[in-house]
Amino acid sequence: MENNKTRVLVVEDEKNIALLLSFNLTKAGFEPECAYDGEDGLRKALTKPFDIVLLDIMLPKLDGFKVLEGIRTRSDIPVIMVTARDDEKDKVAGLENGADDYITKPFSMNEVIARIRANVRRSRDELITKVNGEGVITVRGLSVDRTRYIARRGDTELELSKKEYDLLLFLMENVGQPFSREELLGKVWGYDGFLGDVNTVDVTVSRLRKKLEKDPSNPEYLITKRGVGYYIQ
Repeated sequence: MENNKTRVLVVEDEKNIALLLSFNLTKAGFEPECAYDGEDGLRKALTKPFDIVLLDIMLPKLDGFKVLEGIRTRSDIPVIMVTARDDEKDKVAGLENGADDYITKPFSMNEVIARIRANVRRSRDELITKVNGEGVITVRGLSVDRTRYIARRGDTELELSKKEYDLLLFLMENVGQPFSREELLGKVWGYDGFLGDVNTVDVTVSRLRKKLEKDPSNPEYLITKRGVGYYIQ
């Protein structure tokens, strides 16, 4: 019989935390596997069919950022950074280099499970869109190709992370309509209600503007409507 369980790779060097995650993920109906250093985590992520990776930053042999970089050279699998480091620079670095989300220790198992489900659901929806979708959306010289996951300003291709692309695509599909950070967490990150850190949205918007706008401090595309949210004009 085919196994339809969501397969989760837990890359965590603290074995008590890894085993706690593994135990609770199994109870929740997932199929977890653990790696206790960065080299083993990267090898497993690239050679086994996982649906999502929970990735610590502070790891022996290869740190989490190097593991993430290695994964992104060959795979679009969702990656959630799970770390004790709550420094804004780490959040920015993770999102900029292709992480889909981050969770800071100490964490709630219910939150971890909810975020796994949201990211896996979002990833599967994107795959269906990539296979079935057609067309290029264009707004004043800015274009997004739904089927090829490419964004351009004029003739210049933009080097976007996966979440930057997802955010840009969603806003361009809804040109002129502002969305609050909470709404974007639901629409782009796939979270129900108010699950998740709204700062994730702000960090992603800031990084996207730096790549998208000629003058990020005076944006012409990605606009903030005070008291409401973000939109593409």
